Amino acid sequence: MKILFIGSRLYDDIDWYVRKKGIESVLTESNEQAINLDLPDQVFIVPRGMDGPKQVALMQNVDAIVPLIGIDPPLIDVARMKEEVEAEYNIPVVAAGVRAVELTSNKIKTKEFYTEIGVATPDYQILNSPEELALDLPVVLKQGEGQGGKDIKVAKTLQDVRDYFEEFDQALCEKFIEGSEISIEVLGFNGEYVALPPIYKGETTLEGTHPLNKVKTGPCMVGGLDNNLVQHTAYQVAKNLASDGIFEMDFMYSKKDNQLYAIEVNTRPNGTRYLTTATCGVNSLCELVNMAVGEFSLANISDKLEYNYSTEIPIGNYNGPDALEPIKSFEVNDFVVHGPEGYQRVTAKANSKKELDELVEKLI
Repeated sequence: MKILFIGSRLYDDIDWYVRKKGIESVLTESNEQAINLDLPDQVFIVPRGMDGPKQVALMQNVDAIVPLIGIDPPLIDVARMKEEVEAEYNIPVVAAGVRAVELTSNKIKTKEFYTEIGVATPDYQILNSPEELALDLPVVLKQGEGQGGKDIKVAKTLQDVRDYFEEFDQALCEKFIEGSEISIEVLGFNGEYVALPPIYKGETTLEGTHPLNKVKTGPCMVGGLDNNLVQHTAYQVAKNLASDGIFEMDFMYSKKDNQLYAIEVNTRPNGTRYLTTATCGVNSLCELVNMAVGEFSLANISDKLEYNYSTEIPIGNYNGPDALEPIKSFEVNDFVVHGPEGYQRVTAKANSKKELDELVEKLI
């Protein structure tokens, strides 16, 4: 079995699994200085875009293509390449299709999609000037495109809104929800979808604290919230997107309203994947490989499920005990260190809350 992987930044997360499966790995990357280029069996440096990877896939006669792209801008090109390569060359591409990417890469279209399928989302309006504001303050101002908190502002006053319009001509203006931030991964392939356990990312703040700076835990345990509701809603969203790969969804739960609100959905690997793996034993990136080799199924996911307590803590630079090889595998470790130097995080798991607290104390 030969698989083409597109993008090297995330490849070290799955190199151990690719080798374990006996898969011949081919990788394309546009940056010759990128990390992890020493890991695959073959590496091809190609121009930006999907034409280079497509040509390498055909030249190398690969059996499947797995894009490992964690940022939004290239996703629509990946989706178009997927539809072309699958239709013309019958090579499966484990990624979202054009419709799913178009609906999820623009926050305004995502809002309209939620309304269309009957999923609750915070009240919103499209602002063309501060004077059009009709929602009660505070509000959240966003641009239609962007990720990782980019161009997002919590506006507490009308002057905050005016300040935002010093930089932007238009904004998606959303009611600020006071409550719990939740993420969940859904895996989908060939019409089968499975929602993994929800992850708790902390409480919303008027300061707009970035999720990377918060301690996160799994599974989500928020008073008044039924995790089955989160999983059912996420499943509903993924099924209506009707595509392949990883779907990462963000929700807010308002205790005041006793309401779960859908915020956004991404069709790419995401930042909570380590915590999800630690919590339930299912590694979403490894499942992309399983989709490529024909071993993904609801039954296989069910067989892998574990029930752990887990946490992810921002630590800056990790100075604790070394992990076992492979260091990115929870199959041999009860913790994984990830992220660039200066912004590292440690994700740890244990069978009980007490054991988890003791492990964290040793690590940090």
